[in-house]
Amino acid sequence: MASEARSAPAAGDISRRFRTVRALSRAIAAPLSDADATLQPHPDASPAKWHLAHTSWFFETFVLRDHVAGYRLYDERWPFLFNSYYQGEGERHARPRRGMISRPSLDEILAYRDHVDGAVAQAIPGLGEDGLGLVELGLNHEQQHQELMLTDILATFAENPLMPAMWDHPPATPAPLPDAIRWVEGRNGVERIGHDSGGFAFDCETPRHEVLLRRHALADRLVTNGEWLRFMEDGGYAAAAHWLSDGWEWAAENRIEAPLYWSRSEESWMRFGLDGLRPVNPAEPVCHISYYEADAYARWAGARLPTEAEWETAAADADSAGGHQLDEAGPVRPLGGGHLFGDVWQWTMSAFLPYPGFKPAAGTVGEYNGKFMSGQMVLKGASCATPRGHSRSSYRNFFYPHQRWQFTGLRLAKDL
Repeated sequence: MASEARSAPAAGDISRRFRTVRALSRAIAAPLSDADATLQPHPDASPAKWHLAHTSWFFETFVLRDHVAGYRLYDERWPFLFNSYYQGEGERHARPRRGMISRPSLDEILAYRDHVDGAVAQAIPGLGEDGLGLVELGLNHEQQHQELMLTDILATFAENPLMPAMWDHPPATPAPLPDAIRWVEGRNGVERIGHDSGGFAFDCETPRHEVLLRRHALADRLVTNGEWLRFMEDGGYAAAAHWLSDGWEWAAENRIEAPLYWSRSEESWMRFGLDGLRPVNPAEPVCHISYYEADAYARWAGARLPTEAEWETAAADADSAGGHQLDEAGPVRPLGGGHLFGDVWQWTMSAFLPYPGFKPAAGTVGEYNGKFMSGQMVLKGASCATPRGHSRSSYRNFFYPHQRWQFTGLRLAKDL
């Protein structure tokens, strides 16, 4: 990951944010046993223990090692375990086998975090602009991993036949949504998208550039579980006419008949979440669907998915901290749906490709985004697992079309 070139924030602001962000990661992991934190449910996910260590490795490597004279690594063997994609940092443990790292233990990794926290806190007042910029980058990187940690913990618990709840709280009741969506006409003509240089951004959000928009409208809310149930009852998963060819083959091969974590009981559909097994609430936004499913639903509904530019221009003046987002460790589930941000990430019909004139940031930290601009689709907004304050209209989340273990849903669009 990398940010565009700009002035670094003040050391005092960075110190406060560092304490807050690092504390939230520990709070998310607090209910977990060592076994919970070690399991890897599938190759796309990572153990919670690995997320906790990798985010600390990032600060140790790019801030402490590179910007603090005389710093010595906590354990010289650990960079091999906790490097992720950074080829410039050498060999690393294979991603699909992260769940085999039974040692170091969760307690040892938490001690590692304490060591890194103390060293970074001590170093911040003396860091130059480049060093402070890397701390800010590391904080945004950790916020991404907080969301990933929650989605991966959910995938882990979903493998347990006991279906345990991570947080055992009474079910929240979302506000009822109107029966029919309202169409809101979007901007048209020549518009500009991409980061505007105000505040932090990852390199893939730049440069800001012009796009041509034709007349269109976006739905004023997300698609709900109740609407998705009607799609299912109408044979949506069995009608090839709604599906892209790759999506149809994926659904058939994997016997996809409902969103991920849904199951059929004798009386109704149930969904599994971090609050355990609950009945599907028709008013909640549908969640844990793939791009293929979102696209098929949109076709069935006589609509389409929005483009990245349509969504971004619609959200340009919206409150990016609005909607249901992550404020503290606790039950994480989509509840609303009437805001452009929050609850679920929204699939767009746009491929994750470089903007005109895109240049990855210099150095190893520039590896994260550019080399993944192939075969993935853009999602916009934020989810109930996104730390509040981490979202913005230019943010480009991206996943492969078949992936759905993230908190992903959809908003409809149509041509005018």
